[in-house]
Amino acid sequence: MAIRVGINGFGRIGRMVFRAAAKHFSDVEIVGINDLLEPDYLAYMLTYDSVHGRFAGSVGVDGNKLIVNGKPIRLTAVKDPAELAWGDLNVDVVVESTGLFLTKETCEKHLAAGAKKVIQSAPSKDDTPMFVYGVNHTKYAGEKIISNASCTTNCLAPIAKVLNDTFGIKRGLMTTVHAATATQKTVDGPSNKDWRGGRGILENIIPSSTGAAKAVGKVIPELNKKLTGMAFRVPTSDVSVVDLTCELNKEATYEQICAAMKAASEGPMKGVLGYTDQKVVSTDFRGESCTSVFDAEAGIALDGTFIKIISWYDNEWGYSCKVNEMVRVMSK
Repeated sequence: MAIRVGINGFGRIGRMVFRAAAKHFSDVEIVGINDLLEPDYLAYMLTYDSVHGRFAGSVGVDGNKLIVNGKPIRLTAVKDPAELAWGDLNVDVVVESTGLFLTKETCEKHLAAGAKKVIQSAPSKDDTPMFVYGVNHTKYAGEKIISNASCTTNCLAPIAKVLNDTFGIKRGLMTTVHAATATQKTVDGPSNKDWRGGRGILENIIPSSTGAAKAVGKVIPELNKKLTGMAFRVPTSDVSVVDLTCELNKEATYEQICAAMKAASEGPMKGVLGYTDQKVVSTDFRGESCTSVFDAEAGIALDGTFIKIISWYDNEWGYSCKVNEMVRVMSK
């Protein structure tokens, strides 16, 4: 039986969740989309994408319905989630992808509107439980509102788990070299909180803060206060890479670390953690559904306990695939 899903916010992640569901998740049926833009424009943005190409299917509009591959999807343009009447559509899970409603209190409005459960497609701003599929999703215990963490946490957590389970992490620093997102400006402009973030992304590598490393401590409690990190925003449109530098508790050769990652990628983390020993670059990972692809050729070790590992992720597509995976987990 299909899982009935509503999407609130049809931006980059909202549209990618839709595309991923249509391509890989036949049991996930999108029945409603809420966004303030006009129906014709929503259809246009679903059809054409500068990074991921044209949508593989038919897209049209009939009044307040989006018609995708012949199936009607209700469209609304409502600011207050409490007015969305998800109950009329018998919605099982709402994907909250506006970036505006990231607390239990605000997401409860979706429940009041008739949805059974809500997943936030960003780190929560309160104590909403955070899950990374493939790392701690088996601990899901029926919570009505959860967070799918960030795309970077979804990349970092799998490799951190393998390292910690096998060798133990004493402490670590993460850097993500991150593709541009909608928060960046094409030319220099005002940015009250983050002055550097207001500089044009076309011409700059921009240092930025990220809570992704600290969030791993919520997903893997043993790593709480052992990891922190920062980001560089760079002039690419998609695909990012995590650099994790760690001090290990137990000595290991770099070859042993690679072997542990390869075993995990072929075993318990298959489909979440990938492994490559090829001479790859960022565009090779566009459309990669694994949220973390360990690059055996890129890492280094100083000695037996001080190491640097590298892992790639399509920060749009891979993350959106795992939102759909968590929707499955929530609906069981």
